[in-house]
Amino acid sequence: MKKDAALSPQVATRIHESFAAQAMMATLGARLVDVGPGRVRIEAPILPGSRQQHGFAHAGLSFAIGDSAAGYAALSVMPEGYEVLTTEMKIHLLAPAKGELLVAEGRVLRPGRRLVIVEADIHALEDGREAHVARLMGTMIPLAP
Repeated sequence: MKKDAALSPQVATRIHESFAAQAMMATLGARLVDVGPGRVRIEAPILPGSRQQHGFAHAGLSFAIGDSAAGYAALSVMPEGYEVLTTEMKIHLLAPAKGELLVAEGRVLRPGRRLVIVEADIHALEDGREAHVARLMGTMIPLAP
């Protein structure tokens, strides 16, 4: 795992602990691999149980890790004690997700007190090649303590 550059240790720990508590991410075999201010990277293997009928990664896998990456990116810019929830998320499927691994890179486009606008790009890795397979864009709502 890369060093959590420029984040306070408390924020980095809070994000790592929250991610570790997500049963869905564990079920998918997802890993939190990089956290920074306003950005998060999550990887998930394309397991047999997360493939659709044509052998590609199911769009639900792309959506799940993209939503989580974008959500944790939003959480990284929240004040102490705040949480975030997705209020709206749209996915554009750009290409079949072929390969061994999906990588979601979430980032904050516009932080706000009432709404946080986020996006995530999903790439599939196959035999050392990378393909941009999806883009998510959405809105997170901060939840005060």
